[in-house]
Amino acid sequence: MDFRHQIASSGALSSVVADVLLVVVHGDGVDASLDAAVASPLKEAVALGDFQFKAGRTLYVQRPAGLKAARLVVSAAGNSSVKAFKSAVASGLAQLKGLGVKHVAVVNGNSSAVTEQHAEAVTSAASDAAYLYRETKPSAQPAPSLAKVTLICGKPEAKDVQRGLVRGAAIAAGVTLAKTLANLPANRCTPTYLGVQAKAMGKDYGLKIEVMDRKQIEKIGMGSFLSVAQGSAQPPRFIVARYDGAAKSQAPVVLVGKGITFDTGGISIKPSADMDEMKYDMGGAASVLGTLRAIAELKPKLNLVVLVPTCENMPSSTAVKPGDVVTSLSGQTIEILNTDAEGRLILCDALTYAERFNPACVIDVATLTGACVIALGNHHSGLFSPDDALANQLLAASRAALDPVWRLPLDEEYDDALKSNFADMANVGSRAGGAITAAKFLQRFTGKYRWAHVDVAGTAWKSGAAKGSTGRPVGLLTHFVLSQAA
Repeated sequence: MDFRHQIASSGALSSVVADVLLVVVHGDGVDASLDAAVASPLKEAVALGDFQFKAGRTLYVQRPAGLKAARLVVSAAGNSSVKAFKSAVASGLAQLKGLGVKHVAVVNGNSSAVTEQHAEAVTSAASDAAYLYRETKPSAQPAPSLAKVTLICGKPEAKDVQRGLVRGAAIAAGVTLAKTLANLPANRCTPTYLGVQAKAMGKDYGLKIEVMDRKQIEKIGMGSFLSVAQGSAQPPRFIVARYDGAAKSQAPVVLVGKGITFDTGGISIKPSADMDEMKYDMGGAASVLGTLRAIAELKPKLNLVVLVPTCENMPSSTAVKPGDVVTSLSGQTIEILNTDAEGRLILCDALTYAERFNPACVIDVATLTGACVIALGNHHSGLFSPDDALANQLLAASRAALDPVWRLPLDEEYDDALKSNFADMANVGSRAGGAITAAKFLQRFTGKYRWAHVDVAGTAWKSGAAKGSTGRPVGLLTHFVLSQAA
């Protein structure tokens, strides 16, 4: 999709050429600066009761008098925040579904300035509106025709708006990649497939990509990771991807993504209802690969390493059993009390592997616990870190990206739940505080660097009629990584 800006004011919209002029309004009335060709039908709709200045309300006008645009859509934001602006753009674009619209011009229909945050919000809303999964559905409707989005802005704002459009387009491409990888069925998106996709990205963007097979993983000594993989006929892969945008002496940011391409729960098998959604258990891997793509397009002056341990978790005669004890790459032993707590078993070895990069910081992302969904629902991802400064940077990035996280505790008292009579630790504690004890488990492998954990079990995908990957938290991660370059 082509994202551009055009210099104009909300009071001079008659010359804007587009299939649709999408005007976002907020407050409780028509702004005095709004072009009369837009203000007139809007006032009329308000008088007739066809439009209200409430978030989510829209007005559609075909062949509007006084405008070169063939259609006019007015969308109410409710308030002046960027979040409300993005929602209003999304609501306006929803009115155009199936209309064959190719070019939409977006206007902030109030006198407030248009910022680079508004620009990024437009790219995100438009990309979401245009996304359509077709890879394994030949009967899917034709791809949306929307190909160009123009954001109207003033001349003083143009440079900031263009910066926001460029960043937003890169993030949108990363989100789209993450969505597509996660939406693919598990018989298509295997660990081998993820490795192939990583190599293809490396070729496209000049990245250093290494994809290790089972023998190489065994040679390294990742016993915890391999214990999860041993029940599946699908071979595991360990992906190491590097973007080198700065001097070798500069410590890299390391992102680690959980890549369970299908999770049955293993011997501790899950209920059958909704188990199809466990193809999304590689949402963390999809998001870090999507972030890598965004960073590769933006080319910031920093170094980034992306690590993806990926395998299936299956029940079989060779699968790991409750009560088995395995040895992690760190040398610490783990009693596996529940084979469905497998994500932490593959992540812990990747976190130990991250030490060899002498990282500036390490962020792991995982659809790790149902307990996090119970705690935070489907809006906020869970954030855990013993490092206040790092946590605050991630919180700031989440606000900038409109990709919210909420910080949860890591008090040492929670560690007691992981005690084992037969190993250095158990892989689960009691149900109480399950998201926290999972993070405490991971923390045991991160003592040599600054670390944070993001649990996206409630935010990586949606269920129900709109079932599908959200691509989160590509926005959060990209903003965070870019902030490290600054």
